[in-house]
Amino acid sequence: MICYEHPLNERIRTLLRLEDLFNKIDFFSTKESASEHHASLIALFEILEITNRADIKSDLLQELERQKLLLEMLRKSPDVSEAALDSVLNDIKITFREMLDFPGKVGEHLRENEWLMAIKQRIGIPGGCCVFDLPSYHYWLNLDPIYRHEDFNEWLSPFQPIRNAFRIVLLLLRKSGRTLRVVANQGVFQQTGAEYSAHMLRLNLSDQLPCVPEISANKYALNIRFVPTQAGQKNKIYENDVAFEITFCNL
Repeated sequence: MICYEHPLNERIRTLLRLEDLFNKIDFFSTKESASEHHASLIALFEILEITNRADIKSDLLQELERQKLLLEMLRKSPDVSEAALDSVLNDIKITFREMLDFPGKVGEHLRENEWLMAIKQRIGIPGGCCVFDLPSYHYWLNLDPIYRHEDFNEWLSPFQPIRNAFRIVLLLLRKSGRTLRVVANQGVFQQTGAEYSAHMLRLNLSDQLPCVPEISANKYALNIRFVPTQAGQKNKIYENDVAFEITFCNL
């Protein structure tokens, strides 16, 4: 099965992008080659672009506080595990304190690094990081990988409270889901009504089906059409029925 996640508001969209970029950094930064570390830096600079446009810190603090209040109310439910609830609440409280102690704007420690900002300026230009453009960067890429690993640890460690915060929020979002088994008749699925509103949709689809979902949704209606993956058929609709699972996730 392949899981397709589709955010339905800008805040969730931003958190999913950050999660994806940090996952790429985790993968590439632990490798050894210069090309892999270059890819990691590209992802790091994309994170800076995202955090420069949005007040991630304030949004996450508000959401953690809201989730803490909602979870506290669940203590009255006999169906809730007290131990599991205490564990999540403890994670939220620790992360909330770390976020309050987080100095300045997210990524500010990197924006103050003139060497990194010089690379960031050139990296957006096609072929702009050649040796004749940035000899100091070329030197860094030719150091023993252990030194580059140390630099990545230094650059990434201040992000840990932010990462912990959006990890908790996305975990609670994904676990909140209400899952239905449905069929898209001749590649089209449509539903209306408030019961189908959500902050994020998750679609589980067989990896044997040669099609992908295209989703559009608002508070009034949900429309999913499946399009073939073959070249030259992008604007066509997959003609067969498609059975899939859809999960409506809400914070």
